[in-house]
Amino acid sequence: MGRKNQTLGEFIIENQSSFPYSSGELSRLINSIRLAAKVVNHEVNKAGLVDITGAAGDTNVQGEEQQKLDVYANEKFIQTLTNREIVCGIASEENDDYITIQGQNNDHKNKYVVLMDPLDGSSNIDVNVSVGTIFSIYRRKTEVGKPVTQEDFLQPGNQQVAAGYIIYGTSTMLVYTTGHGVNGFTLNPAIGTYYLSHPNMRFPKDGKIYSINEGNYAHFPQGVKDYLKYCQAEDGDRPYTSRYIGSLVSDFHRNIIKGGIYIYPKTAKSENGKLRLLYECNPMAFLAEQAGGVASDGFNRIMDIEPKELHQRTPFFCGSENMVKKAEEFMKNAPE
Repeated sequence: MGRKNQTLGEFIIENQSSFPYSSGELSRLINSIRLAAKVVNHEVNKAGLVDITGAAGDTNVQGEEQQKLDVYANEKFIQTLTNREIVCGIASEENDDYITIQGQNNDHKNKYVVLMDPLDGSSNIDVNVSVGTIFSIYRRKTEVGKPVTQEDFLQPGNQQVAAGYIIYGTSTMLVYTTGHGVNGFTLNPAIGTYYLSHPNMRFPKDGKIYSINEGNYAHFPQGVKDYLKYCQAEDGDRPYTSRYIGSLVSDFHRNIIKGGIYIYPKTAKSENGKLRLLYECNPMAFLAEQAGGVASDGFNRIMDIEPKELHQRTPFFCGSENMVKKAEEFMKNAPE
């Protein structure tokens, strides 16, 4: 457990012994992510001053238009992780395939792979709405010394050794877990140091906020429609408040602090949902569970899903325990 206003560097050193397979590599990896986040944060904060906003003219593997900051953030995180020779492979939402990384001696001795969404919610950047970075860390499954394979990335979320996000908002925060609770660190931009500002973050068991794009209501499954009617009904502490930013990091961050549920279900147009299992849902599910929350696809635990492909999508229900369980109840009882 850290001390409030402790620096992120001090926290990592003090808690290194509790990391799985402690050898210092995971600590260096978290430090690399911290460094890359500061660089990206600098660009995000001057987005209105330089030609870094708007579309880059390309589309990513999902067919989505890439924003200039998407490309920049992706390059910076890959560059930082590669230069420090800590990981043996990286998979990004912005790349078609995973990247194999070898050391200076052309070896493949590093033990960790990183999966990331380098700039979640980037379509909001032009209108000055909070965006973020999501990351997930696994130990490789293949033999150390050989190049990574897809097997190293297609692991269920319950095999994660660390996960987190950076939110670039009114203040910049790095929130992460290594399986021993969730802690949030706020960047002091004057000196470039992260300080522990939110120790032992926990989802309230109940909440009063539901986050969903209600513009897609006509295409939602019946169980989701029924749950939304429940949220809006006058009864006790209901109706709940609707709050939806359209940036997963921002919606999740608000809900972990205030209590709430985030839902991105499958729709008639997107049968498998929209969010990516490996880059978004698994890391957020790990954080949610470590903070006393729940994450599911509406029926089953997100972190037990066996991935079949790098860019796999899944429906996502995540947040305060009682709210998610109530939503699952409506999903289960809805007519086919």
